[in-house]
Amino acid sequence: MRLCKKRKQEDLLVQPQKVGWGSGSWSVWQRVENILKPLELTDDDYRKVVQLMLEKMKEGLARASNDKATIKMFPTYVRAVPDGTESGDFLALDLGGTNFRVLLINLRGQEVKMESKIFLIPQHIMLGTGVQLFDHIADCIFRFIKEHNLMGKKLPLGFTFSFPCRQHGLAHATLTTWTKGFKCEGVEGHDIVALLHEAVARRGDLDVECLAVINDTVGALMSCAHSDRQCAIGIILGTGSNACYIEELKNVEMAEGNEPGPPEMLINTEWGAFGDDGCLDFITTEFDRQVDKHSINAGRQRYEKFISGMYMGEIVRLALEKLRKNGLLFSGEGSYHMATRGRFYTKYVSEIEGDDVDSFKTTKQIFEELEIINVSEQDCRLARHVCSLVSRRAAFLSSAGVACLLQKMKRKDVTVGVDGSLYRFHPFFHDLMMEKIRVLAPGVRFKLMLSHDGSGKGAALVAAVANRIRKEHGEKEDTPV
Repeated sequence: MRLCKKRKQEDLLVQPQKVGWGSGSWSVWQRVENILKPLELTDDDYRKVVQLMLEKMKEGLARASNDKATIKMFPTYVRAVPDGTESGDFLALDLGGTNFRVLLINLRGQEVKMESKIFLIPQHIMLGTGVQLFDHIADCIFRFIKEHNLMGKKLPLGFTFSFPCRQHGLAHATLTTWTKGFKCEGVEGHDIVALLHEAVARRGDLDVECLAVINDTVGALMSCAHSDRQCAIGIILGTGSNACYIEELKNVEMAEGNEPGPPEMLINTEWGAFGDDGCLDFITTEFDRQVDKHSINAGRQRYEKFISGMYMGEIVRLALEKLRKNGLLFSGEGSYHMATRGRFYTKYVSEIEGDDVDSFKTTKQIFEELEIINVSEQDCRLARHVCSLVSRRAAFLSSAGVACLLQKMKRKDVTVGVDGSLYRFHPFFHDLMMEKIRVLAPGVRFKLMLSHDGSGKGAALVAAVANRIRKEHGEKEDTPV
């Protein structure tokens, strides 16, 4: 039903009279189209993206070319999914944005019980030192454990750390670069688990051990694999974007050690950096260049900046502002808010696209918040069109990434675990992705499965499997999951 609704909405925008102008307003509509045309890509463009990504992923997997590769293809040392025998209480930490979660997860086979609490990461800590950040994390763990009467109980822990890391073992991961607005000094180039254990030791009143550090994509995959053994890809489409997938171990030249285990390993692609070498300049618009220029990591994470929630609202704002400055929107009248970077939130994009086209009640309320007055129906329809173009491009570029992985894995049936606020809350993102993946990966049977709390449940599952296997191997450290 959502797909039909989407197509109906797009049909409203193919001719100038459909956005409120008369049939004689072709010249005005052409001016609109000239501004927005760069946001519309062809299937050939998306196929080129698929092939370019495939080439860059092969570079990342190979030891000889990994240093120069933009997609780093980090080994995760996770080599098995849960077998259903895992049981016990586990802590999970989830750090991937301004919210930090601590979770208590009880596993009994397929039965999973979870309790969690969200703690804010203040901006001064996001931009402070690593000691401040991990002391804050340790303090949050203490508060959570005390509230749940777990003091004195030794708890295995899984840590979802959703930033680019190079792993040297299941519980050894070095941060390569901060993203998503974090810039804590003294963390890049350091082992995340060691920093966590040092903060725990400074407190002296916690008995927790981190058995595994994972990316949120691995969590999404593991969470879905707990109930669907066909799950072989994990995708995050939220504040940021990333993907992991199951690769044949013989192709993972960057993996260290030679531990026994299944002939596969989950790979954390870090695909957000795809395009940092300029290979995606052919789809880059002036709006994308402005977003990149004013970001805290200019020139980096270029693919992520096309598709993730952290940037989508700003791309829309820039396009709306260009239309306004050309006298094509809001009668040319702006506001302080619309002129302010970052003020047009990505949630507005979802709300505008999901609005009732007969009343545009929500759309008008949003622009009222932004102090744009006297918004006409024509303005609402054009604003909706801009939102649709930006979100559709994001969904289709995400689909190109999924299609690349499907082509690379050469499996007949694949479940893709997907998590993230953009995928969850945008009214048409799922349908758009299903539509375009079918075009870009013909002949592959796939489904997109919403991952339920992969960053929490998934981290606990990896820790649980690690705990089980470690006991089976006589407490041998860093046994692959």
